[in-house]
Amino acid sequence: MPPIKKPLRLISFGIIASMIAVAGWYFTRPKLLEVELAAIATGDVEATIVNTRAGTIKSCQRSNLAPITGGQIARIWVKEGDHVQKGQVLLELWSQDLQAQRELAQRQLAMAQERRRETCILAENARRESARTQQLVEQGFVSSQRAEDADANARSRQASCDATISDIKRAEAQIRVAQAGVDRTVITAPFSGVICTYQRRTG
Repeated sequence: MPPIKKPLRLISFGIIASMIAVAGWYFTRPKLLEVELAAIATGDVEATIVNTRAGTIKSCQRSNLAPITGGQIARIWVKEGDHVQKGQVLLELWSQDLQAQRELAQRQLAMAQERRRETCILAENARRESARTQQLVEQGFVSSQRAEDADANARSRQASCDATISDIKRAEAQIRVAQAGVDRTVITAPFSGVICTYQRRTG
């Protein structure tokens, strides 16, 4: 009988020791990290901003736009919330009178250029005629008076040719002035962004 009790004691002692070891491991094991799981699905991307401070949100780049000159609005090409690119036309004022002035100046420029071609061709022919007459004078075929008349005619033609250059420059300046007037009636986007309505604060 005693030989049987001794193995039982050893087995009981082993079981108790195992239980103590398991309990020690259970209470001293590292805690597992908490992980939030989310299901992946398609849909609109949304963002929520929580305001924890009193204040005003302002864009980092903004511009209050208004026509340089007063007038009647002819066309509004955008509306609030539209995305625009730099240089895109936003608003146009009525400017048919300024456009007519620009068109008239362009026609005057075309006429001045055509007149210059004509007068300069005549000036070149007169210069050649004067040179030929001078050669005939040197050979004794014509009088010196005729050579002087030919030279005077050549100089007069050349002066007319030079005067048309001034007419061309004046017409070009008139076009620039008319174009500047038209540009003042057009508002373009100074940079890429979103159109918003300006509200004046009162009180």
